[in-house]
Amino acid sequence: MANETNLQKESIVLYPAPGIGHVISMVELGKLILNRYSNRFSITILLTTGCLDTPAMAPYIRHVSQSNPSISFRRFPPIRVDPLPPRSGAAKTFEFIRLNIPNVSNELQDLSKMTKVRAFIIDLFCTSALRIGKEMEIPTYYFFTSGAAVLGAFLYFPEVHERASQTTTFKDLFDVVLEYPGIMPPLNAYHMPEPMLDRDDPSYWDLVYFCSHLAKSSGIIVNTFDGLEPIPVKGLADGVCGKIPQVYYIGPLIAKEKEKLKTTMKEEDEDCLSWLDQQPSRSVVFLCFGSRGTFTKQQIREIANGVEKSGHRFLWVVKEPSNDDRKKQISEESTDFVWDNNGGLFPEGFLERTSERGMVVKSWAPQIEVLNKEAVGGFVTHCGWNSVLEAVVAGVPMVAWPLYAEQHMNRNVLVKDMRVAIDVEQRKEDGFVSADEVERRIRELMESEHGTEIREHVMKMKEFASAAWGKHGTSAIALEKFVHQSIG
Repeated sequence: MANETNLQKESIVLYPAPGIGHVISMVELGKLILNRYSNRFSITILLTTGCLDTPAMAPYIRHVSQSNPSISFRRFPPIRVDPLPPRSGAAKTFEFIRLNIPNVSNELQDLSKMTKVRAFIIDLFCTSALRIGKEMEIPTYYFFTSGAAVLGAFLYFPEVHERASQTTTFKDLFDVVLEYPGIMPPLNAYHMPEPMLDRDDPSYWDLVYFCSHLAKSSGIIVNTFDGLEPIPVKGLADGVCGKIPQVYYIGPLIAKEKEKLKTTMKEEDEDCLSWLDQQPSRSVVFLCFGSRGTFTKQQIREIANGVEKSGHRFLWVVKEPSNDDRKKQISEESTDFVWDNNGGLFPEGFLERTSERGMVVKSWAPQIEVLNKEAVGGFVTHCGWNSVLEAVVAGVPMVAWPLYAEQHMNRNVLVKDMRVAIDVEQRKEDGFVSADEVERRIRELMESEHGTEIREHVMKMKEFASAAWGKHGTSAIALEKFVHQSIG
């Protein structure tokens, strides 16, 4: 429920897609606005119930509500999606969001009776709510949580769809390369996000719908900054993706680690941070693949062999393994899986042989704090955009190992345009990476002249990130422009 103090102010309403990651991103956007305009606005966040909910959501919401009185949450009644016909997880999620449209309408109408709603900001996956905002004559914006290059690629997607054959399924087109002039380097077609790969899955048509509506909004807010992505920022401004509304680059927007409320991991957190404090400067390779990234046992053993053969110190976050070579993400984190030698997860004796120079932690580590430790000299990452920004802000060079979603697109620009990462060679069919390749890329990052060049370049990006939120920084100006020009 919104408190009475909030209702005396003008309101900005945020509508994230299901899942705590999407909610955290929207909360950070709300806090950013309040940090500069708290006397004028309150923030109301609309939350769905019944899809991708996790135990961490309720304590997170309580924490935000208690520490940020100008942020309120309105939770929708539970909705269940019919399991038939069988569909992909993405298709079910998008259907769930569509079913919540009456709830969105009811909440916006209710809020409008109590306060002036100045803006309605939605996630890309919540495009079905765009119509509601327009019908109520509320300026409606997208919050695009990836970077400018991926935004450009998504704006191109309806054109890619129109040019493709009606029978084309991109997931098996290993020899087809897609061009995104003025946005990003050419991309292998099968590296597009999963919902964009198969016309036979309803989620494909959902993405066509989402991407075709980006240009119909009042504006697009993007979590990036000019200095990190000058090529797509210029391309979008020059109209390479056609006529689009104003784009506001307000990044880097990063959640504070302590607010993710991983209370069950506190002792392990302290252990890994204390261990890092004892290591030499820039000597440790940090391997972490996001909150949902996972591998098969075979791939985990290959990583272990490669890390061991590299000879470098390491901190490695390991999640519950998958039984499917093509499945790269888990729906919920588990800390109860067997991960010792008896379970066969690591090569025999690996933990003992590397105990003097390595540390393996189960499921989760405080990534922002880890990346900002003096000991960390490299980051093997799944290329999730939040992780990319966290590494750039910390000045840590990367080894890019994308797994799912838009991560291959991110890798494309990280390696070729931004020059802050080294690529890994992955098997086309399933993304498998050999132990030799793991060793080779870690050594390249930590020992070679190329690795030194990348390190120097990411330090420049770190400076640009800091400057973006300086007194006259581009992101600070963009936020001010959004408030004064778009909200009034």
